[in-house]
Amino acid sequence: MQRLIVVYNPNSSRFKDVQAEVLAYVKKIKGLMVGKYEVVKKGFEHNVEQVAKILRDGDLVIAGGGDATAAITMNGIMKSKKDVIFGVLPYGNFNDLARTLKLSRVEDIFKVFLRFTEEDGQLQLQKTQPNVKKLYPLEIYVDGELWRYASCYVTMGMTAEAVEIFDNPKIRKGMQKGRKSSWRSYVQLAQWYFKNRHKKEFIPEFTLNGRATKKGISDYCALSGASMCRVMKGGDDYLKPKVFRSENCRLINFWRLCRLMIKSILVRTPGAETTGDVLEFVKPATVELQAEGEYQVFKEIKKIEVKKAERFIRIVQGA
Repeated sequence: MQRLIVVYNPNSSRFKDVQAEVLAYVKKIKGLMVGKYEVVKKGFEHNVEQVAKILRDGDLVIAGGGDATAAITMNGIMKSKKDVIFGVLPYGNFNDLARTLKLSRVEDIFKVFLRFTEEDGQLQLQKTQPNVKKLYPLEIYVDGELWRYASCYVTMGMTAEAVEIFDNPKIRKGMQKGRKSSWRSYVQLAQWYFKNRHKKEFIPEFTLNGRATKKGISDYCALSGASMCRVMKGGDDYLKPKVFRSENCRLINFWRLCRLMIKSILVRTPGAETTGDVLEFVKPATVELQAEGEYQVFKEIKKIEVKKAERFIRIVQGA
């Protein structure tokens, strides 16, 4: 019997919709064994470990939540080394991976992967040859040790530090009201930006692939997915082994930020194609890294490396 594992977060912006539209839907399907994993408040790595433990070869795995839930699930799949098929549904604020995979409803996943017939008012599972593609995630190393995988993007500096505001209980509660929670997120980010952009040096002096960078760089970004923060356009590098795009810039300057955002929204997020980036700090540094909404502070580090993973994940992609 086909196993389906649904990973969800009860604290996501639209958890009630996950219950009504995903969990209730899959219970109606005959021939499908449904398992659930609820993200708990014990940290990113704990949840990754637990997801990895429950997976088996041949599973269909669905993440129903925001980008953090999708990232936990994807990292759990990579850690498990199991051969599964992965789909993501958009029940968070930005939903970058779900947008990359062109999925919006649970029916979209089953239309691609499985076929149903009505039988006694229920959905009957019929296996077909799955229509799947290969996603090659980014690998991020800190001083030689794997930090995590990122399906769409990773940032360092000011944009990474700004993510901390979403851990504020009042802000998170406000974002859980209705389907327009992403716009509330943009308002909160804008308020944080104007309050904090001149308060500190966000990235200490560093070299990129052996070359010195300009002074005052506030942000580094590696982008592989089709979107970042919902509105910034990427490409299809997530389907390609080895290559992705990266950029470093001084976003504490408001007009530079405006130019970048306009180009990112209307054309494509700036960046040069690369097969790997090595960032080395002139002195041991304290920096923040953020991958798809999940961040961490690192102290006294010397080097960060970003490259594509050699292993891929099989993904369900909509039309």
